[in-house]
Amino acid sequence: MSAPAYLNALKAFEASARHQSFSAAGKELNVSSAAVGQLVRSLEDWLGVPLFTRTTSGRQRIVPTEAALAALPDIRAGFDRLSIGLAKLKESVSQNTLTLTVSPAFASKWLLPRIESFSAQDPDTDLLLDTNQRIVDFVVQHIDIGVRYGAGNWPGLVSEKLMEEAVFPVCSPDLYKRLNIREPADLLTHTLIHDMTGDSNAGYVTWETWFERLGVSKAPVGRGHRINNSAAVLQAAVDGQGIALARSVMACDDVKSGRLIRLLPELTVLSPLSYYAVYRAECITKPRMKSFLGWLKDEASKDCPTEMSMHKHVGNKLR
Repeated sequence: MSAPAYLNALKAFEASARHQSFSAAGKELNVSSAAVGQLVRSLEDWLGVPLFTRTTSGRQRIVPTEAALAALPDIRAGFDRLSIGLAKLKESVSQNTLTLTVSPAFASKWLLPRIESFSAQDPDTDLLLDTNQRIVDFVVQHIDIGVRYGAGNWPGLVSEKLMEEAVFPVCSPDLYKRLNIREPADLLTHTLIHDMTGDSNAGYVTWETWFERLGVSKAPVGRGHRINNSAAVLQAAVDGQGIALARSVMACDDVKSGRLIRLLPELTVLSPLSYYAVYRAECITKPRMKSFLGWLKDEASKDCPTEMSMHKHVGNKLR
């Protein structure tokens, strides 16, 4: 008898002895009563001794033999120890794994281009990345840590600010050569690309609020392309499809590489929203958690906000 068959037969035997019924054991093990009976018979054939006697008085049932009763305590103790061993193994594996949730756009435009440096720093940590546009339940989905964009208050979660963000127009180098943008109102004669990702988030900077903050009231921004993914918005701008209102954290690498050109660089509108590391308080004791959180903060401190400080800020943050 092979090892898997041996274990299955022992499970069938133990359940049958406890219930004194192949049918009840089958329901517990989610197999048919015939399958349970066959497993028990295979174990009896292998051992060369009967394990049950069948009674016909009253309701039909099976009764463990004396040999079976003598062996059952050790078999049950063995299953208990096996369960404990498997739980310890699962815990050991989970201690090396961090489950992280971020938006698809943040993953592609910021996290994944940098994640290799974390792997080099902590090669023993495995990241399980959940990229989701919707807000996930950290407890139900066993999330350890995430990065969220907002005002910093998420009930039930600890939040630590990573990066503030500036908002500014960008376009492709080819389109830039054909433009003559001297002031914000000049943008209105060109195709605008709208990022619809955060429309439901109070404080999210749109083209309309950006123009208002710069003194262009009731700007006619109704037309243009509308996209509900920040990474796709930037890609549309890279492809020359129009002028996008970029968020500095998302656009940082594209601007640095020259794939996108920042327009009106002397003006910076700061968003009231920021990026935060968020996590369940109990997860901070997880061995790999502090390492990843420290890396996240270090990477955030290296990014574009330093460059933003070189330009003239237009008043305070949007209210």
